[in-house]
Amino acid sequence: MQKLSLHALNRVFASVEAVRNGPALYALLSSFCFAGLLLAMAEAALARSDGAWGLVWGVSAVLVAFYGVNLTGLLLMDQALGRPIRDVQDAMPAALGAAARVLVNLLLLLLGAALVLGLLLAALWLVRLPGVGLYWFTLLVPAGVLLLGVAGLAVTVLVGPLTGPSIWADQGVENTLRMHGRLLRHRLLEAAVLMAGVLALTALVSAVVSFVVMAGGRSMALISPWAAGVQVPPQQFMAGLFGYGLRALGSAGAPVTVTPAGQAAMVGGGAVFALALVLPALIYLRGCCAVYLALNETPWDEQGV
Repeated sequence: MQKLSLHALNRVFASVEAVRNGPALYALLSSFCFAGLLLAMAEAALARSDGAWGLVWGVSAVLVAFYGVNLTGLLLMDQALGRPIRDVQDAMPAALGAAARVLVNLLLLLLGAALVLGLLLAALWLVRLPGVGLYWFTLLVPAGVLLLGVAGLAVTVLVGPLTGPSIWADQGVENTLRMHGRLLRHRLLEAAVLMAGVLALTALVSAVVSFVVMAGGRSMALISPWAAGVQVPPQQFMAGLFGYGLRALGSAGAPVTVTPAGQAAMVGGGAVFALALVLPALIYLRGCCAVYLALNETPWDEQGV
């Protein structure tokens, strides 16, 4: 078990190699940019009080982002398994099927959770019975707390992070559901520890990226006026690095320069923001693939399952 855990941690820490996966980086960056464009269109439609088109563009943005995550996941799983990484064009048809299977799997798990919750609510309703209700409630309190707590932990460390990697590793819906059951019964704690490592690594990468963006942005804001001769307020320059637009700055009362140089700074800053957003997401997805492989590389029959 100790050897398996150490090997699993090595897999998690190796997730930083995801930044070298050019096709995955391109797929996630392009899909997030397209989804951001659709969100901007939804915001513009809502500003015109056009709720129908706002809903259409908003749902489209979510679907594009979801498809992009599955496309990226296929490419990251290729890397995690040591297989040749597919071209983005070759992986796009497979990503459609993967996204559909992920949705079906999540829907089935949601139905199962709703059934369990319904049984718990029915059991709680029996507390109303006179005479035995209070004794029944005494038994239900620890059972309900454990049930809901374990369910919440399972959703956090199994359903959310590992459903996608199982599908990306060419497992079907049935095998993925069985995998969730096996891990829930035997390796929930280990999954929680490994996912905590993934989150810690993602947070560390996010901190490094934020430092680079802040330090580089401040430096560029200082040297641009005298080196390039452009006059862009530092607030506007830094705001572009964090995804804010001219309209958001104007409504906040910040100084805004509506000039070609100012608009160029905002566009360039938006590109930096997109890249800074994608890198931690790439590490997280690769970490989820690593956790899935670490928890499923030992044959279950050797564990008495």
